[in-house]
Amino acid sequence: MQEEPSASRPGTWTAQRPHQWSKGQRTAAIGAAALLIGAGLWTLHSFLHGLGWGAIFATSLWPMHQRCCQRWPGGRRLLLPLAFTLFILLVFVIPLVMVVTALVHDSSSVLQWLAAARAQGVPAPDFLYALPHGDQLVAWWQSALGTPEGISRLSMHAQGQGGFQLVTGERIVGGLTHRILLVSFMLLTLFFLLRDGDNVTQALRIATRRAFGSAGENVARQAVQAIRGTVNGLVIVGFGEGFILGLTYMLAGVTHPALLGLLTALLSAIPMGAVVAVVVAVGMQVAAGHMAAAIVVAAVGGAVIFVADHFVRPVFIGGATRLPFLWVLLGILGGIEAWGLIGLVLGPALMAVLMLLWREFVGAVKGPLNPAATDSE
Repeated sequence: MQEEPSASRPGTWTAQRPHQWSKGQRTAAIGAAALLIGAGLWTLHSFLHGLGWGAIFATSLWPMHQRCCQRWPGGRRLLLPLAFTLFILLVFVIPLVMVVTALVHDSSSVLQWLAAARAQGVPAPDFLYALPHGDQLVAWWQSALGTPEGISRLSMHAQGQGGFQLVTGERIVGGLTHRILLVSFMLLTLFFLLRDGDNVTQALRIATRRAFGSAGENVARQAVQAIRGTVNGLVIVGFGEGFILGLTYMLAGVTHPALLGLLTALLSAIPMGAVVAVVVAVGMQVAAGHMAAAIVVAAVGGAVIFVADHFVRPVFIGGATRLPFLWVLLGILGGIEAWGLIGLVLGPALMAVLMLLWREFVGAVKGPLNPAATDSE
C-alpha cells in the first residue's frame, strides 16, 4: 500500500503536467467542492464570528509580528505568538470585560428607572420651562411621558416597530457564556494564525493565483490592506477615543459613563461621529445644572476628537484605503446590520476593496484592471 506523503510547506508539491479533466468530471468536482465548503461553513457557523475576529486581529498584527520575528527568530513558534495573543487579551478583551461589567451595572440602574417610569411616569425636566414655547413642550411631555399610560403607549409602539425588548437574566447569562466561548476560540485562532502565518499566507497566495490569476492576487492583497487599515484606523483609534472620553465622563460625573463611552467608541468609527456622543454628554450635564463639568467634557472631547481624526487616524489608515464619508457610514451601518459586530470591520473593508477596484478599473490607480489606452479616452 502506498504511504501518504506528510504535509509539507505549500507549493512544495507541483504537478509536472496539467491534470486531464473531462467536462463531467470538472462539473462534479466543482459541485462536490461547493457541497463540502457549504457543509464545513454550516458546521462552524456558530463560531465563525470568533474565527473571523481572530483572522482580523492576525491580519492587523502580522507586520509587527514579522518585525519581531526577524529580531527574535527563536520565539517565532511559541513565545512571540503567545505574547501577541496575551497583548490582545490585555488591551482588548480585559478592558471589554470591564466595560461589560460597568454596562451591566448601568443597565440595572436603567431597568430600575424604567420600572419607576412605568409606575409613575417621567416628570418634565425644569429646563423645558425656560425654552421658547415651553408651555407647549411641557404639555406634550406630560401627555407622552408624564403618566404611566403614556409610557405604556410609547413602549407598545416601540415594540411594534421592532424596538428593543428587555431580556431575562437567564438569556443574559447564556449570551455571556456563548461570547466567552467565542473569545476563547478567537484567541486560539489568533495564536495559531500567528504561529503558522507564513504557511497560511503562502497557501492563500497560491490558491488565489490558481483560481483568479494575478488580478485576483492583487485584489486579495488590497483586501488585506483594507482590513488592516480599517482595524488600525477605525477600531483601535475608535476604542481609544471611547476609553479616554469614557474616563472623562466618569470624572466629570456624567450619568452612565460606560454606556456613553461605548457609544463614543462605536460612533467614532464614523468621521466626526464621536461628536454626537460628546454633545449628548454635554447636554446631560447642562440639563443637570453642572455647567463647569459640561465645559470640561466639551473641551476634552473636542481636543480628543480633533487629534484622533486629523493626526492619529491618518497615520494608521493608508491612503489607498481611505473612503469618502458616505461609504464609511454605509459600510459601518450596513456591515453591522448584515454581519453583527464583526461588520464594524468587514463593512468598511469591503467598501474599501470595492472602491479600490473601481479606481483601478477607471485608471485612477495602477493595477491589472486598468483600462486599455484605446478605452481611456
